[in-house]
Amino acid sequence: MKHVLSVYVENQPGVLVRVASMFSRREFNIDSLSVGVTQSPNFSRITVVVHGDGNLIEQMIKQLEKMPIVKAVQRLDSATAVTRGMTMIKVLSNDDNRMEILKLAELFRAHVVDVQTTTLIFEITGDDEKVTAFTRLLKPYGILEVIRTGLIALERGEHTIEECHNSREFYGKNLL
Repeated sequence: MKHVLSVYVENQPGVLVRVASMFSRREFNIDSLSVGVTQSPNFSRITVVVHGDGNLIEQMIKQLEKMPIVKAVQRLDSATAVTRGMTMIKVLSNDDNRMEILKLAELFRAHVVDVQTTTLIFEITGDDEKVTAFTRLLKPYGILEVIRTGLIALERGEHTIEECHNSREFYGKNLL
């Protein structure tokens, strides 16, 4: 089963390597990994997509929480979070099929980011199912290249991962 973990970390050199190394040392497989600075320049947020059962995910979370650079960890699910990834797709196109391909892109709200005489490059954001469906429909035209970012995710509503970090500082790291 796929799980999305949001990891709130100190924004410092090498933090991503240390977190990724923890997964590697314990032979946890990462499906997707994204990192970026938050609204506070002192912190970054790492979104990790992993597969495993509930026990394995709990073990991952406990291992992450032991790391001094990790300030908070959230497990996000589709009912309580919004997840998105971006994909760029380069597809063959010519005068005969260009309009057909552009109509498909419009249906999926994909944006044209480059037009050449023989190719189109699209940018599409959304969940995996949307991107996979768009890619499947473009395949007969001749996909030349595809690149995907890792997923990013935020919990719905007013709660933030920073609140989780602040409550851990107040109550102690092991009480959450």
